[in-house]
Amino acid sequence: MARNIYADRGRLTRFVLDSAWRRLRTRLIAHRWYPWRSRSVAVPSRLIFAPHDLRTGDPTRATEFYSGRFAFAGKAVLTDGASPFEVDPPSREWAEELMAFGWLRHMQAAGTSIARANARALVGDWITLRGHRAPVALTPEIAARRVINWLSQAPLILQDADPAFHRRFIRSLTSQVRYLKRVVPHVRDGRPRLDCALALAFASLCMADQARLIRFAQKRLSDELDRQVLADGGHVGRNPGLLTELLLDLLPLRQSYGARHLPPPPALLNAIDRMMPMLRFFRHGDGVFAHFNGMGPTPADWLATVTAYDDARGRPVSNAPYSGYQRMEAGGTVVIADTGAPPPIAFSHEAHAGCLSFELSSGRSRVVVNCGMPATGREKWRAVARQTAAHSTAVIEDASSCRFIAGGLLGRLCGSPVIEGPAELHVDRGERGGADVLRASHDGYVRRFDLVHQRSWRLSPDGLRLDGEDLFRIAQGETISPEHRDRYAIRFHLHPAVQPARAADGHTVILRLPDGDQWAFTAPDHLVSIEESIIFASSSGPRSTGQLVITGRAHIAARVPWAFMRMRAARV
Repeated sequence: MARNIYADRGRLTRFVLDSAWRRLRTRLIAHRWYPWRSRSVAVPSRLIFAPHDLRTGDPTRATEFYSGRFAFAGKAVLTDGASPFEVDPPSREWAEELMAFGWLRHMQAAGTSIARANARALVGDWITLRGHRAPVALTPEIAARRVINWLSQAPLILQDADPAFHRRFIRSLTSQVRYLKRVVPHVRDGRPRLDCALALAFASLCMADQARLIRFAQKRLSDELDRQVLADGGHVGRNPGLLTELLLDLLPLRQSYGARHLPPPPALLNAIDRMMPMLRFFRHGDGVFAHFNGMGPTPADWLATVTAYDDARGRPVSNAPYSGYQRMEAGGTVVIADTGAPPPIAFSHEAHAGCLSFELSSGRSRVVVNCGMPATGREKWRAVARQTAAHSTAVIEDASSCRFIAGGLLGRLCGSPVIEGPAELHVDRGERGGADVLRASHDGYVRRFDLVHQRSWRLSPDGLRLDGEDLFRIAQGETISPEHRDRYAIRFHLHPAVQPARAADGHTVILRLPDGDQWAFTAPDHLVSIEESIIFASSSGPRSTGQLVITGRAHIAARVPWAFMRMRAARV
C-alpha cells in the first residue's frame, strides 16, 4: 500500500511540473516579441476555399448582434454602440465564446448584406484592437476554434471586402496559425491539443502556398487521432459528447482533403469509421446521449447532422471495452453502464467519479439517469456534478470513488484532473436463460475503507424487467466487522419527467412515465426513500428531480438486490 502511495505522489508531482512547464512555454510563445510571428508559416497569396461548417446557425441571433446584444454562456451584454471586444466580459465562458467567433455562423445563416457587413466590421474591430493579445484569446484551444471559424466563414467575412481589409485579414490569420504551430506541442493534452491539430490541418488546406504546413499538420493530426480515439471509437477522455463535437470537425476536414485532391490521412478515415458506431451506442430511445464523464445536454441539431453521415445504421454494439462502457437492450428497454476506470490523468479534467453507474430508458422515456453537466456555468457546478453521489450508483461513507484536484495553486497550474480512482476493475458479461447478464466490480473505495463494490444487472429477453444487485465485500479479510466504516447509500436518480410514488410496503416505488408507461422499483427487505435531486444536463438548465435511495451498513446487509419491472405499457 505504501509503495502505491509513493508511486501516486510521484506521478502527480511529474504531472504538476509538466503542466507548469507547458503553461510557461505557452505564455512565452504568446509574447509579442517571440520569433514565431515572422518565419514559421508563409503568408498565403489567397484562401483557396472555405470548409463547410456543419454546426447550424440561428438567423435571429444576427439581429441581436446588430443591435448590440451579445448573449453567450447564459450571460447577455449590451454594448451601447461600443465594440464587444472593449467591454468587460461578465464571465470567462462568455469571453471564450466571444473570442472563438463561433457566433459568425448565425450571421451566415441570416444571409443578408447587413449581417455580412456587421461580421466584417466585428472581425475588423478584433484585428484593430489587437484582440489576439487578450489572455482569453491567446488560450490555444480558443485560438484554434477562432482559426477554424474564420476559415469556415471566410466567404461571409471577405465578400464585398476592400483589398486593404483582405490583406489585414490574411495577415492576422497567418499570425494566428504561426502561433498554433509553435504552441501545439506544449498545449494541454486531450481535446485542446487535438483542436490545435485540427486548426492547423484546416489552415494548411485552405491557405495557398502551404506545402510544408500540410505535411506538418497531417503528421500532428494523425498522431493525436491515433492517441485519443480508442479502438472501439470512444475518446480517451470518456466523454460521449466529444464524439459529436469531433465529428463536426472531422467530417468537413475529410471533405477538404477531397476538395484539394489530396488523399485524407488513414488516421482520419479510421477515426471517423470507429466513432460513428459509438454515436448509436450512447443514445437512448429518445435520441439523447447518456450522461457520463462531463456529458451535458445533447444538441439535437448537431447530432442529427452527424448521424446523417452514418452509412452503417443498425443495432448498436453492446460492448465498448476500451472506452469502459456496456450496453444492454431488449424490447425497447436500454441500459447503458459505466464499467471503466478514470482516464489517464492528462485526459481526466472532465472525468466523473461514476464507476458502475447506469442509465435506464424505456422506449422514448428515460427512467434512471445521471446528473450530468450543464451547458453553461460548468465551473459553478463542476465540483458537485463530478461526485459519485451525482450518479446512479453506490456511495460509501459519503465519499467519491475518485479524488480530484480542487482549486488552489495546483488547480491554477494543472486544472482539476482525477488524481486517484478505481484502478482494478473486473467485468464479466454473458447470457443466462436468454437474458443479458452483466457483472462488474471496482476498487475505488479499497484504499480508504477496504471495501470493494460489485454490481450486477440482468435484463430479461422481453425487456420488461431489469434485476440488479449491489454487493459490498471486504478487500482483505473474510468478514466486515461492526467497527468498520461501511455506511453506503445506493442512489437511482430519476429523470425529471418521471413521477415516483411510494407503495405501502415501504420497499416499492411506482414510477409513472410521461408516455403512460408504469414501472415499479422494488428492493425486498430494504427501505426505499424518495429524496430530492437535481439534473444538470437539461437543455433548459439545472432542473429539480427525485432520486430513489437505499441506505445501510455493509456488515449488516452486504447484499442489496433490487429490480425495475414494467407494470403497464402505454396505449399506442
